[in-house]
Amino acid sequence: MTVQVDWETGVGGTKGFPGFADWPKYLAWKEKVNAQKRQHSKLVPVPDYTGQKVCGISVHFLPCDDIQVTTSCYPYGSPEYPIKTPLHLPEPLSCPR
Repeated sequence: MTVQVDWETGVGGTKGFPGFADWPKYLAWKEKVNAQKRQHSKLVPVPDYTGQKVCGISVHFLPCDDIQVTTSCYPYGSPEYPIKTPLHLPEPLSCPR
C-alpha cells in the first residue's frame, strides 16, 4: 500500500511585512513570499501493519524534500517506534536529484 502526500514549502514568517496601508508595497511583499513557495507531492510506501494495532498515520518531513510514514502506535522516541531519524536534521548543501 502507498499514500500520496502533498505539501508546500516556503517562508513562513512576517519578516518585511509592510502592513496593509500601502497596498502596492503589500502586494510586492506578497509576490516575493509566494515566489519562494514550492509544491511537493510524493508517493511513499506504508509499512505493512498486518496484525498490528494501528493508531493512524504519522508523516516525517525530512531534508531534501523527502518524507517517511509509519502507522505505529508508539510515540516518537520510544524504542519500538520504527522511524529512528532525528527530528531536527540540517539541510545539506546539496540534495540528490
